[in-house]
Amino acid sequence: MGAFKPLLPFGDGTVIKSCLKYLRGAGVSEIAVVLGHRADELRGHLKDFEVTFAVNPDPESEMSVSVARGLEQISPAAKALLIALVDHPAVDSGTIRAIADEWVRGSKLVQPEHNGRGGHPVLIDLSFRDELLHLDPEKGMRTFFEAHRVEVRRLTVESPFVARDMDTWEDYVRLHQDVFGRPPQRWNSPGFS
Repeated sequence: MGAFKPLLPFGDGTVIKSCLKYLRGAGVSEIAVVLGHRADELRGHLKDFEVTFAVNPDPESEMSVSVARGLEQISPAAKALLIALVDHPAVDSGTIRAIADEWVRGSKLVQPEHNGRGGHPVLIDLSFRDELLHLDPEKGMRTFFEAHRVEVRRLTVESPFVARDMDTWEDYVRLHQDVFGRPPQRWNSPGFS
């Protein structure tokens, strides 16, 4: 992308702060931010947020490694894990509550979808805790979901943003435009490198 995604401007804040706000707005009580590249910078940027930090020493590894590092920071009393990706900053709190409500109704694995496209964040019942902590780091989360395919509840949601990530600069600009009605501000941003 040419820039550090978490610190890109998003509305009046940054991408990562937008993610944390929608999680808090939905009532998510524990948040573990998994750090890798530029970890100290992110810790400083989030000093006013009540979160714990985990470090993935190999940021290029499969997502399953980051999930395990984050899960290690979550209380043993937690009953479910929501995996929210930093490149999905436009998901709203209502969508998170809908995902959680589906879990309350008994679904153990919940993936939101919009117009048939699966997205994030996904929710995983922590009856799978041990399995998540010991996934093959070479195979990743896709293998976990394939192994439990029959248990996955695809939840149709109204928000198109569950299926819109920011893999390229154009994705980011288009997402910002769609959410805020204007392109992102480039100047004086800590996210550009």
